[in-house]
Formats: sequence, structure tokens, C-alpha cells
Amino acid sequence: MTVSPHADDLRRDLDLALRLADAADGQSLPRFDASDLEISTKADNSHVTDADLATERAIRDILAAERPEDGIFGEEFGAEGSTHRQWIIDPIDGTANFLRGVPLWGTMISLAIDGVPQVGVVSMPALGRRWWASSGAGAWTATEDGPRALQTSSVSSLDDASVSFQSIAQWSDAGRLDTLLAIAARVWRDRAYGDVYSYMLLAEGRVDMVAEFGVKEYDIAAAVAIVREAGGRMTAADGTETISARSTLATNGRLHEDFLTLMND
Repeated sequence: MTVSPHADDLRRDLDLALRLADAADGQSLPRFDASDLEISTKADNSHVTDADLATERAIRDILAAERPEDGIFGEEFGAEGSTHRQWIIDPIDGTANFLRGVPLWGTMISLAIDGVPQVGVVSMPALGRRWWASSGAGAWTATEDGPRALQTSSVSSLDDASVSFQSIAQWSDAGRLDTLLAIAARVWRDRAYGDVYSYMLLAEGRVDMVAEFGVKEYDIAAAVAIVREAGGRMTAADGTETISARSTLATNGRLHEDFLTLMND
């Protein structure tokens, strides 16, 4: 089968994203649960650690050397350069977990082309796990036996669905607590696994829906590529196909319209 130049380009971009994840792990993991971890508070009252900053710097240094024409949008140092090809970086998604010694945190790396994530890598080194995808090439995770393809679940009934949400406070702040309670009452199981791990559980077929509010592009871009290539679907909470609406609804695909109805009744 002949591979298009576009696919070749994305393969090279994915290879780079995986190397960026290696560099990120080299910065973040040694600082995890460190007794001398430096923690400060940002203007929005969220926490940032020396590991967040060092991890994003390491990624930016490599991109500056190898993709100087591409833009970058990172959580800690903002946006610069082109938005046509833009690397979207969350150096440590789940900083609150990181600083408390909870291993559910990870680095999210995506390449968006004209606003659409085409490459995504999520690395959770404290769990020894990594997931990746590029458009048209499927979604994958590393195992002891080599890469394993990801596939969202075949659950097709809300009665059988398992859902994950970020926190009660997040939904309450968005004025959607009643919606969350209605979803919980309708489905089989609800849990707040939280942060990037929820989306990877979705891509692996272990949960069937994830929804969040107040999210930025770097909170979801890498997950969009992975969930989509695993057979799922991610939109804003109102169904809009965008990563900049400050909300997200991710499903196994089969249940997306049903969850959109629940979200917007």
C-alpha cells in the first residue's frame, strides 16, 4: 500500500512527539515525590512545581532545534509562533496529584494542524504507561509484548455505561451539577478518575464517557487524537467540534449522541 506524503509527515511528527515524551519523563519522574519539590501558586490560584517548568522547557528546547517553524502553546509559558502547525503541551497534567505523591499525572503532547489535533502522546511515567496516536494510523499503548492497538468499548446502552468526571466542584462551578447527578442516575457506574487518565481509560475501552468543564486546549488536545483514533469521539459539551470551547465530552462514539442529549436537556 502506498503511504501518502501527509501520512509520512505525521509519522515523523509522531516520532518526534515520542522523543519529546522521553525528554519530559526524564525531567518529571525524578522530581515526583521529591522531598525538595518546589511548589508555587499561579495567578489563577493553581499550583505549579519546578518539575512543570523544567519539563516544558525541555520540550520547548527540542522543538526550537527541530521544528523552528512550528508554533508552541504550553500551559506554563504560553503561545508563540505559528498556529497553522502548533505543538500543544501540558508538561504535567494532574499537578495536584503530582505534588501530593499520587501517581495519576502525565505529560500531554499534541500537534494540531489548523486547530485539529493530528498527533497525540500521553506519558504517565509513574505508572510506567504511555499512549500515542496519529491521524489514520490508529491509537496505541506500550505493553511488555510490544505496542497494542486501542479500541473504545462496544457499550451501546446508557444503562451499561461507565462514566468518569473530573470533580463535583468543577461541575458545580459550571452550573451543571444537576446535569452530573442526572447522568449518574442514568448510567451503570460513575467515578471521578480525573485528569488525563480518564481519557486513556476511555481509549482502552474501560470507561465509556468523560466530560469536563473549564479545560484549556493543552488539557485535552493529546487526548483528542488518541480517543478519536481508538474509535471514540470528542466534542465540546454542546457538540461543537472544537478544542477551544472550555468544555469537553468524550465518548466511545456509540453513545455520543445519547450523552449529548443528557448534557443538554
